[in-house]
Amino acid sequence: MIKALKHEDCIQLLKNHYVGRLAYLAGKVPFVAPITYFYFDEDKKDSIISYSLEGHKIDAMRNNPYVSLQVDEIESMNQWKSVLAHGEFEELHQIDAKRFLHEFAQGVKSLINRDSDKNVQFIHEFSSKLQANNNPPIVYRINIHEITGKQRKD
Repeated sequence: MIKALKHEDCIQLLKNHYVGRLAYLAGKVPFVAPITYFYFDEDKKDSIISYSLEGHKIDAMRNNPYVSLQVDEIESMNQWKSVLAHGEFEELHQIDAKRFLHEFAQGVKSLINRDSDKNVQFIHEFSSKLQANNNPPIVYRINIHEITGKQRKD
């Protein structure tokens, strides 16, 4: 049976994961890309923090800031949860970028360390790829306007 998730359950799913699929528009063409993210709640404002190198995704979001993030928790075909967060891209700069990148790194590291099956080493691999490029990462926030979710539980 498929039913809607309560708002609090949607937030919990976002908080408990760090990999999702970001949907954005480049012109009139929709794209979906996997991202590492951190759910951030400041002053009761829901947001997603992430970063990327300059490129197609960042250019597209600068031109059309309306995006969606989908996060799933799938145990089987008959037992899953899925959340879709709709929001608006905001590029962060200077001290804000540094602060939010720190929040992102600490938050994702905490989530990974909580799960003994995960290897926290991959965060270092992410960072080393960014540093090798010599261009600073673009840190961004998705200010969430709406969150919906579904679950199937038999």
